Amino acid sequence: MFLAVIGLMAISANTYAQDQAQAAAETETTEEVVAAAADEEVNPFSAPQEDQPLHQTLKKLFIEGGAGFMAMVLLCLIFGLAIAIERIITLSLSQTNTKKLLEKVEKALNEGGVEAAKDVCRNTRGPIASIFYQGLLSMDQGIDKAEKAIVDYGSVQMGQLMNGMSWITLFIGIAPMLGFMGTVIGMIQAFDAIEVAGDISPTLVAGGMKVALITTVGGLVVAIILQIFYNYILSKVDSITIAMEDASISLVDLLVKYQK
Repeated sequence: MFLAVIGLMAISANTYAQDQAQAAAETETTEEVVAAAADEEVNPFSAPQEDQPLHQTLKKLFIEGGAGFMAMVLLCLIFGLAIAIERIITLSLSQTNTKKLLEKVEKALNEGGVEAAKDVCRNTRGPIASIFYQGLLSMDQGIDKAEKAIVDYGSVQMGQLMNGMSWITLFIGIAPMLGFMGTVIGMIQAFDAIEVAGDISPTLVAGGMKVALITTVGGLVVAIILQIFYNYILSKVDSITIAMEDASISLVDLLVKYQK
């Protein structure tokens, strides 16, 4: 009986092991078939797609957003960038090495007097040299007049540095407004399509909504780009203004020292 029980257990274990192996083999075969079928399936997310060039994508969005409003938004970008680039170039040319200019003016005053200092300022570009020249012109009327001329002409030069900035702010404000106007018109087109069809369908609403979203995005992108340029120009104007104020104080001290 003991041997019979052992034999029965051995046979059962052997049969169970064979069944498990067969089941594992069938499972592996099924997984391979499923994997092969999945590989043959077209997956839109993993399948390699040809990238569309950027200018083609922008052209497509420009047409889909409506040529009228997108053209006005584009004009805001072009005019705003033109003014911003002109301001950046002008401000870059307006920057002067103040320390070096003061040394030249002091040397000219000591060696050739006021007229020699005027020649130095005339041959130097930038608002700081212009302020120095106006101060030296009023030198014959006394230090007080020279200081007043420096302050007054400094205000004029600050106004010239800010020239054209109001146009950039105008385009920053108009571009999003045009985008929002396109949004409203797109919504009106969508509701008109629903009214004509007498039914609410995603295909009817999609066209108007797409126009609305594209024009809004276009206006916001233009405003963001121009705002970045505007803040950069303001930072350059501030740096030049601070340099002008420091140089004006140094020039007044220099003129007082020269008169003594």
